[in-house]
Order: sequence, then C-alpha cells, then structure tokens
Amino acid sequence: MKNTFDRRQFLAGSAGIAAGLTLGVSVPPAARAGEKIVKVGAITPLTGDAAGWGVPAYDGYRTWIELTNEAGGIKVGDDTYMVEVEVWDDEFLASKALTGAKKMVGEDNVQLVTLLCSTPVIAVQPYLSEKKVLSATTCTTDLSPASPYLLSVGEVHPFYIPPSVDWLVKSKPGLKTAALLSQDDELGVPSLATYRFAFEQNGVEVVHDERFPLETLDFAPIISAALAKKPDILCFDTTYPDFMNLMIEQAFQQGFRGQMMSVTLDNYAHLIDKTSVEFLEGFIFLFPDFDDPRLSEADINFPNPLAFYERYNKNYPGTWTSQSWTYAAVLEVWKRGVEAAGSVDPMDVYAALQKMDPAPQIFGNAKWWGKDVFGVNNALMGRWPIVQLQKGKAKIVEMGDVSGWMSNNQDALVAKLRDVGMIHG
Repeated sequence: MKNTFDRRQFLAGSAGIAAGLTLGVSVPPAARAGEKIVKVGAITPLTGDAAGWGVPAYDGYRTWIELTNEAGGIKVGDDTYMVEVEVWDDEFLASKALTGAKKMVGEDNVQLVTLLCSTPVIAVQPYLSEKKVLSATTCTTDLSPASPYLLSVGEVHPFYIPPSVDWLVKSKPGLKTAALLSQDDELGVPSLATYRFAFEQNGVEVVHDERFPLETLDFAPIISAALAKKPDILCFDTTYPDFMNLMIEQAFQQGFRGQMMSVTLDNYAHLIDKTSVEFLEGFIFLFPDFDDPRLSEADINFPNPLAFYERYNKNYPGTWTSQSWTYAAVLEVWKRGVEAAGSVDPMDVYAALQKMDPAPQIFGNAKWWGKDVFGVNNALMGRWPIVQLQKGKAKIVEMGDVSGWMSNNQDALVAKLRDVGMIHG
C-alpha cells in the first residue's frame, strides 16, 4: 500500500499557530513598572521536514516563558527581568538560520539563541561566536572548538541512546536480531551508528539497516525489506515524526508484532488510533510525558514539570511531542546561569555555568563533558529516562546512566561516529 502525506499533517493544532507567525515576531511578557526585559531567540523550523519538532519546541519555549514571568520573572541582583522571545522560521535551512541570527542579535539584542540541530546550528556559529552570544543545540555532535559558546544542555543526542538498548535486552533476553531504519541526514547517520554499536554490544545481530532519502514518500517497500529479514526488533532510530508515523503504520499493516523502539514516539495517541494499543505496547523510546510521577521527585532540575505539562496542553492541545520541552530545558539551565552570574550578559552566564560542579541538567545533576571528544566541555552528561509505552501511556521505567555508560564506552563509540563522518579530528 503506497503512502502519500501532507508534511504538515502531524503538526495538528500547532500547524495553525505556525502558519499565523511571521518571521521575527516577539511574544511579549506581561511587563510591569520597574521591571526589565531580557530577550532570547528561537531559530527553529516552523515549516519544512523538521517542523514536527520545531513547532512544539517553540510552543514549549513560550510555555516556559509564560510560567516564568507569571512567577515573577528572573531575579538578577536588585533587578527583575521579564523574558521575551523572538522567533525565526529557518525551515531547517542554513541560509535562513543565519539570516535569523543576524536579525536577532543585530536588531533584537537577544542574549541566547536556541536551535534544533545540525546544519542550521553550524551555519550560525561563526557569527554568534564573533558576537559572543550563547546558543544551544540538541545534537552534541555539533560541538566544536570553533563554536566556543555553543551548548548541548537540553539533549545529548546520540549519546543518550545506548542505555535504552541495554535495558531492553536485559528485560527481554530473547531478542536476538534487529532492523534499523533512518533518514539519510545528520540526525539519522549518527543515530543509526549508535544503535548498531549498542545492539552489537548486547549480542543482538543487526540483520538489516537502511538510510532512506528525505524525498521518500512510499514507505511500504522500506518496511517490507526490513521485515523480510524477520527481525525481533524494529528500530526507527531518530527519524522525523511524519516519517516514523508512516513506517509504524506500515509495520502494523504488514503484520509485524515484535518489539519496536526509537529515540522519539511523537503523537503516540494518534498512532494508537491508526494501529492499536496492543500493537504499540512495550515500545521503547527516550522522551517522557511531563505528568510522569518520576519527574515530581526531588532530584529533577525542572520546576514543577506537571504544571508545565498542563499549561502546554491547555495552550496547545493535542500537540505534545518529544520536543515540547527541550528548548524549555535549555532556558531553565540558562536561567540558573543568569542567577548565578548576577547578569544577563552571555559571557557572564557562560562563565557561571562552567563553574557549576555538578551542573543542573534537567533529569538530575550532571557533569560538563566533551573536551576529549569535541575540544570543548559544553555538553551536560548525566542521566536520561528510558520510556516504555504501557497500556497506551508513556511511563519512565528507568533513569539511564548515560554518564556511567560513556565512562566505560566513550572511545569505542566515538570511533564508530568518526567512521561515519559525524566526529572529526
């Protein structure tokens, strides 16, 4: 059965929000007399292939700002700052990201720029480094000495992947073979290499892997080729939401009833409607819902995750995804740096963050990491949740020790990533 789709279909309610935005629109806080404004910027894909992540990330950005301003803003010495966001749709394109960065820094005076990952992130670094403006990526492989003020503090893709494979294979030792599927780009390539390494470490044979082009419309033959190898595990790596949704639907239609896993499982309620609760039972991924009881415990460095989740879903119903909180997580780390520095100046904030030991990564205390691999200690390495779909609801089953795993396996995994061209030097 051939699949055709509208790439904006996945965005549901958020698509309408994105469509109404113009480039560089400010979302003003409720400023009061005597309060100052600090601006931050979101350069994110509101349209294009990656919009399924870019729009929810921006919605989460706005949710964090709304809640932070309602709680009194950010205290910096004797001053109170309300937070304001500038947004720019980069369509996940380098040239548009750079245009947005120049406007945000040159005209809007933003103190922090958050981006999704890969090509747009790399494109803006020479300019942001020259201007000494902090920025953040979700892909740790973007880090480089040439980008001294680029942080990987919300996510550490792809290094958070292996603990989930370890957990799955220990939980289900009968799983012996896996098929890997991913789009052929800067997200898919390192993800596939990391999953392959983790499977091989656990004695699981990779019987099929395929990197399909971004132009793919028909996923039926891709799933057929994978299922022909009779894998115990069907792994979708780090594929974009609309790609993954269609592959999962095809796996259901073609009769696969084995174990599935991936980095994300966006809009899983929609997938349940298209397949069944039973088909998706046990699916393993890495991004929790923020109503998970585990996130209410004292070792979590995000204020009131449940309130954030409820406000997000009130403002943008039916659109919660893996990226709904990742930009917000960056903002929370940045806020703590601002408070520690007693300043909103990016270089003061960067210096304050680098002095933190341990540092406040969202899922617990973490350490600065990356110098031995990327030349800069700008990634926060700590824990990351392993999430399982249980009776139609995401549930954290373990906090994976990413830092511990990397201590034991860093050199071997980095060698694999160098082999596929994702780490240089």
